[in-house]
Amino acid sequence: MSTVKFFKNKQPILVTGGSGFIGRNFIQAFQEEFSNLIVNLDLLTYAGQKGVNNISRDHQYYFVEGCIGDAELISKLFHQYQFEAVINFAAETHVDKSIENPRLFLQSNIIGTFNMLEQSKLFWESLSESKKKNFRFVQISTDEVFGSLCINDPSFTEKSAYRPNSPYAASKSSGDHLARSYFKTFEFPTIVTNCSNNYGPFQFPEKLIPKMIINALNERELPIYGNGKQIRDWLHVRDHCKALVCILENGIPGSSYNIGADNEQTNLFIANKICSLLDDMAPRKIGKYSDLITHITDRLGHDVRYSVDATKLQKELGWSPEEDFLLELRNTIQWYVDNQEWSNHFNQV
Repeated sequence: MSTVKFFKNKQPILVTGGSGFIGRNFIQAFQEEFSNLIVNLDLLTYAGQKGVNNISRDHQYYFVEGCIGDAELISKLFHQYQFEAVINFAAETHVDKSIENPRLFLQSNIIGTFNMLEQSKLFWESLSESKKKNFRFVQISTDEVFGSLCINDPSFTEKSAYRPNSPYAASKSSGDHLARSYFKTFEFPTIVTNCSNNYGPFQFPEKLIPKMIINALNERELPIYGNGKQIRDWLHVRDHCKALVCILENGIPGSSYNIGADNEQTNLFIANKICSLLDDMAPRKIGKYSDLITHITDRLGHDVRYSVDATKLQKELGWSPEEDFLLELRNTIQWYVDNQEWSNHFNQV
């Protein structure tokens, strides 16, 4: 990692949603580079996992159970800890659930993000000019804000228009626009990141890869929407979090950065690859795991393809993905095989 530009004063940082899949991995990645106190604010909704963070005992860490919509709590935390950075992971993230209950996503991803921006700005305005320059607010977003690509379309860049096609994507788009507006209007130092699909250990079972693994191990159907030819760019969570540390340290305020692995695969390929790997790693008593694949009615408004161009991040900040997809997919499967008690704890698979 590059020479430390920020965090030289070792002020605390605030991570919202740090008990979720990506947030917990970010905390670990940040601890590998810095020794700042980390305050993790998380509401511990159904996907939050208190106590699973691999927090080093050599580092300072404090957990606060609470909501990003609680302005009084956020203000209190800022004045107590004097944060020099905010990394906003806290969000509702599952497209299916956004179709079932859009209001919940608007409340968390729009109103909650607004509240974080507003309370952060109020604190930032009280700082000295030197501390203002060191402050960062990083809004963690998704490639889904850009909408859907056709098979031969070029990948999304940071200049691509926002065309969200689900309540989830629309709510994340709104949060991104709010972050941009706070930079343009108030010169508040925001940065927006748009990542592709993540995978790795500890991911909640509603997502495609853990759902396929867990259902297969439990001899359940492996449901694939439509024809399964929807394409996603798969990024290992470690690569994503290393990119975020790099952006937090060296990213330019007012900028946005795409984070992707240039690893486009269809959902059906993912399901079949998981099945073939499981046939070797934990074979069924009768038949192949692929026998469990079932095509179901397609998701409403299902996007055909996501693909992000991470050239800007690679050229400007020197980040590039390091993890080998097939190797890490096997390692991810092995983790779920070895930790079935953890995964079977959740009913929503």
